[in-house]
Amino acid sequence: MRSPILSALLVLSLGGCTVIPQPLDNDELSKQAQDRLSRVTMDQEPIAKPINLYDAMARALKYNLDYKVELMEEALRMKEVDLSHFDLLPQLVATGGYTGRDKYAGASSRSLLTNTESLEPSTSSERDGINADLSLSWDVLDFGLSYVRSKQKADQALIALENRRNVANRIIEDVRTAFWRAVSAERMLTKLNGLEQNVEDNLAGSRELEKRRATAPLKALTYQRELIGIKREIQRLQRELMIAKRQLAALMNLTPNDKFSLVIPDRSSPVLKQPYKVDDMVTFALVNRSELREVSYRLRINENELDAALLSVFPSFRMFLGANYNSNDFLFNDNWVNWGAQASWNVMNVFRYPTHKKAIKAQDDLLDTRALALTMAVMTQVHVAHARYNHLSKTFATVQEENSIQVRIMEQIRSGFKADTVSQQTLIREEMKSLITEVKYDIAFADMQNAYANLFAAVGIDDFGPDITGAESLTQISSSLENLWASRTNQSRLSEVISKE
Repeated sequence: MRSPILSALLVLSLGGCTVIPQPLDNDELSKQAQDRLSRVTMDQEPIAKPINLYDAMARALKYNLDYKVELMEEALRMKEVDLSHFDLLPQLVATGGYTGRDKYAGASSRSLLTNTESLEPSTSSERDGINADLSLSWDVLDFGLSYVRSKQKADQALIALENRRNVANRIIEDVRTAFWRAVSAERMLTKLNGLEQNVEDNLAGSRELEKRRATAPLKALTYQRELIGIKREIQRLQRELMIAKRQLAALMNLTPNDKFSLVIPDRSSPVLKQPYKVDDMVTFALVNRSELREVSYRLRINENELDAALLSVFPSFRMFLGANYNSNDFLFNDNWVNWGAQASWNVMNVFRYPTHKKAIKAQDDLLDTRALALTMAVMTQVHVAHARYNHLSKTFATVQEENSIQVRIMEQIRSGFKADTVSQQTLIREEMKSLITEVKYDIAFADMQNAYANLFAAVGIDDFGPDITGAESLTQISSSLENLWASRTNQSRLSEVISKE
């Protein structure tokens, strides 16, 4: 009877251990979506005034979720470093247990010489018992390996810091670009909308004249074609400018429905002078860029991995000290202290070490080659950033002059239109050119500002102050950023900028 029963129990046990994939239902997914939507912009300071460039940067550093992910990653790595310190300590293990059986554990002895039973069955243990022990042990080899692993985790925490710096600089650069584009949108969209309406009115008027044959058909169609071309250009500019503010809102972790206005700076800002020599920039970039620092930390991690591989070749030596208790009444001493030492050696690690060493050396060669590739890339980026800034500075000066000339031309055109010496067609055409020139002016100014910030990013100098942690208020962060960039603008030597940071 036992065999079928055991078989049935076994089948039931195996059936109960079967796991079937359970996909999330729509209700649960809907609850998660609502929860995330409610928390995505939680605990953010409300917008109480128009936002300037440094306010936008401050909001990005404090609320941008991509940056928060890197902050959390860095915090996690630091916690892992703290946790690894416990691996260096001896092990202190407390155990306890209960045992029971339905019959006594009795036994008798048989003589090996006479093959006769030497005594009647007897027992030296109770049917139920409680045992406990507290043991302290320390393995010399484990201590060495744990120390190496702790150093590696510390380097991984530093890599997380470099990744956070990299993401922060990218976000700040994106904020600068989006802010100046959004400023251009605030300035120009109203004018573009007004001009578009004016074009629509004139287009309707021209069609009416064509319909009544009040003008030559070819002249009317040519005029309409020109107006439609202007309308298409207006719509292109509107499309480019309309998304800039939403991009800026996303960088500041605002929803598309959040309303905010921008501080519109004047257009009298001078061209920023090039304060650095390109050779100095290359030298400092090779020291400060986060990508190169990350490779250096990985090289150090790999060097420690070689130490760990060498340690694993040696025998393990373990010392222990323990206090014990057993409730068995048959024992003469139911509590005692024991101590000892134990050595063990995995001989296979000796044969494994040469292959392991070659793998580590190959990893080291890979990282070194990657460092050389990054060196070339960084050097190229510095030269490109230097040349791009010089070029965009000249472009801005040219567009600035072009805009000044176009303003004076528009004054003449408007005067001529009032005096009936200039046609409405010419007026609309010149108004369109003026708006395009203004947009080009704003874009050139934004590109120059972005290129100026890119100089610091190319060198590896952070676009945010070293005293900013994200825990400060928006006003404090904004003020710190403004002071930082004001000091950079006034600096004349790269070494002075770096020494202050």
